[in-house]
Amino acid sequence: MTETPRLLSGSGDPDELSLETTLRPQRLDDYVGQASLVDNLRVFIQAAKGRRECLDHVLLFGPPGLGKTTLAHIIANEMDAPLRSTSGPVLERAGDLAAILTNLEPGEVLFIDEIHRLSAAVEEILYPALEDFQLDLVLGQGPAARTVKLELPRFTLVAATTRAGLITAPLRARFGIVHRLDFYSAEDLTRIVSRSAHLLGIETEPEGALEIARRSRGTPRIANRLLRRVRDFAEVHGEGVIDHAMAQRGLALLEVDEFGFGEVDRKILATLIEHYAGGPAGLAAIAAAIGEDRGTLEDLYEPYLIQEGFLQRTPRGRVATARAYRHLGFDPPGDPGRNRTLF
Repeated sequence: MTETPRLLSGSGDPDELSLETTLRPQRLDDYVGQASLVDNLRVFIQAAKGRRECLDHVLLFGPPGLGKTTLAHIIANEMDAPLRSTSGPVLERAGDLAAILTNLEPGEVLFIDEIHRLSAAVEEILYPALEDFQLDLVLGQGPAARTVKLELPRFTLVAATTRAGLITAPLRARFGIVHRLDFYSAEDLTRIVSRSAHLLGIETEPEGALEIARRSRGTPRIANRLLRRVRDFAEVHGEGVIDHAMAQRGLALLEVDEFGFGEVDRKILATLIEHYAGGPAGLAAIAAAIGEDRGTLEDLYEPYLIQEGFLQRTPRGRVATARAYRHLGFDPPGDPGRNRTLF
């Protein structure tokens, strides 16, 4: 018998997970940012509830930390349905997914994080389940093998991924609602920091919340993490209040600069400029030079560097922009007095 795989509610340190759960909004009205997505979801959910139907399957994609898991919980809450969570890497065999699908309740929301990491065999099981709410099982082996169709209850799949390009076309076509989550504005992040500070009982002045928001790389998860760490500095080195000066001091001690760049971001840009004359350079070469995993660079660091105009992705490789040169104190290419010793 196939063992039911472990269902996930998150990952990481239990204390950090508990805090993330505490800060997570439960309803669309409490969700900050992603205005177009939230407005559309509100319409789709209201329409589905009015027809007494399940919501169409939902695919959410975008960089980590932007609220895909939070939206899965909100969708379940708004639909007044239970939520069952798992992730692509956990579903190693077709039987793992079959065990979950056959135990779903009518109307239940199934959340699969990192769905692009499903194996081909597991993905094949999903096709009839999503389209016809049926499960095709093969019993036995060889000439005695036979196919059995099991009827599944109507359910909603909410899938999340940071690598939308790795999702196969047949799987993507089975989602009725597809949305990309974008990086947040400083204004939205300030509201998130202020809300989180209130929930955690942290005394924060508006200027302090704005400073943390500005350096959070457009990502709520990072904003909440920086808020907790600056709180520690405020309690130990200050009077427990996060004002503008304390926020600047704490973030400086965390080595987070005014653009939200950390050590790895600066290493990427400096390596491009100093080792490769600004590029182009392949991602594998950059990863090897700074000792980081290629996938980590591509998923966690590149999107923000590209969006903020510090990095360009070209057919020949990555190129540092003039803004990256100036930020690190180098003369951009073509400027008088450019440091030619970078080669």
